[in-house]
Amino acid sequence: MYSKIAGVLTPILAVAVIGLGMWGYQENQEKNSILIKAENQYQRAFHDLTFHMDQLQDELGKTLAINSRRQIDGTMSNVWRISSVARSDVGQLPLALMSFSKTEEFLAKIGDFAYKTAVRDLNKDPLSEKEYENLKTLHSRAVEIQSELRRVQSKVIDQKLRWMDVESALASEEENLDNTIIDGFRTIDKTVNEYSDIDFGPGIQTLQNKERFSDKNLTGKKITEEEAKKIALQFLGIQAGQANVKVDRGGKGHEYSAISVAVTKPAGNNTIHLDVTKKGGHVVWMINNRNIAKQKLDIQQAVQKGKAFLEKHGLKNMENYTTEQYDNTAVLSYVYSQNGVRIYPDALTVKVALDTGEVVGYQAEQFIFNHKENRKFVTPKLSMKQARKEVNPNFKVQESRKAVVLNDNNDEVLCYEFMGTVSDQAFRIFINVENGDEEVVEKLDKPGKIG
Repeated sequence: MYSKIAGVLTPILAVAVIGLGMWGYQENQEKNSILIKAENQYQRAFHDLTFHMDQLQDELGKTLAINSRRQIDGTMSNVWRISSVARSDVGQLPLALMSFSKTEEFLAKIGDFAYKTAVRDLNKDPLSEKEYENLKTLHSRAVEIQSELRRVQSKVIDQKLRWMDVESALASEEENLDNTIIDGFRTIDKTVNEYSDIDFGPGIQTLQNKERFSDKNLTGKKITEEEAKKIALQFLGIQAGQANVKVDRGGKGHEYSAISVAVTKPAGNNTIHLDVTKKGGHVVWMINNRNIAKQKLDIQQAVQKGKAFLEKHGLKNMENYTTEQYDNTAVLSYVYSQNGVRIYPDALTVKVALDTGEVVGYQAEQFIFNHKENRKFVTPKLSMKQARKEVNPNFKVQESRKAVVLNDNNDEVLCYEFMGTVSDQAFRIFINVENGDEEVVEKLDKPGKIG
């Protein structure tokens, strides 16, 4: 009887063992496939970061050698774009468990400094001696970062180092980790920290509001690269098939996940660059560095073009608060207005070419990540007249209104905004409606720029 049972069970057990072996093998293969894919993505991001740091220091170097405003505009626009891509590269590396914030902040500040310089009229408002010295410092620091990255890259290639080992080492939370890649990146961040006191000038953002620029503050579903291409074309008003569209890169950016798209028309000699968020498909910025011909439109016509552009993209109740002309372009800053209250965290910038009225620049990170419908405002404890007494008596008020700004703690506060001049200098002063505190005092470039 036992021999009969054994005769029946033996084949069944054999089949089961073989089945389990095949299942285990398949599971192991799938696991290895996932690990290989992750490692490849990390390697690609790291080598891309090294390449983009090469480009960044090259472009910064060019600014020290050229004297043409048109050329330096294009160079600084490239610095802005490349620094954004480099931050995206960093965001794709498994560095979340180690401090690399100083380098990320350094790249962010370079981008903001480059953007402010790119939209300035350098003929009328040339770089100051201090700004030029900053440029030289930025270039030398970028060379140092590039040198250290190349040293790490050489060891990664020669020693066939794996980023998966970096991830495991960081996750182990061991002290005194001995890892070539980790040591290299810590050296970079330490080096950057030693010159973190560079004065980039007023208006340059830091990463203190990093939490605001997070995927969780976006609405909508996750999009694919193909959808990002369609969104980019739709944003530019270009029909499918009328331009060459490619993804520069995809992945998690420094503060949020984005897909960078490059659009080139067959007959054109310039490429339009855009960043589209992976969550929701929001266009956060666009830049078109085409040559701009002789001015045909005035500033008021440019403002109308900017407003029409925003309304076309569903951005209503946007109030133009500064208007500046740089050669043949107009740079228009807009802020969201709710029941007459300006919401300064919900700000964006539009750059209009004065030859055709085409929008050639768009920066909307602040608006996209901060905007909320129907904000609730506190009831003011002070009247505007009472708040005016908290301002320097020599300050000549030209405009006043309610406005929301971010305080030092990165919280939104309702204020009375007073715009005007003192000693021929233009300022915006924001007084808290509840306690009369000066929340923000902002110096403007010149009186004529307040809007």
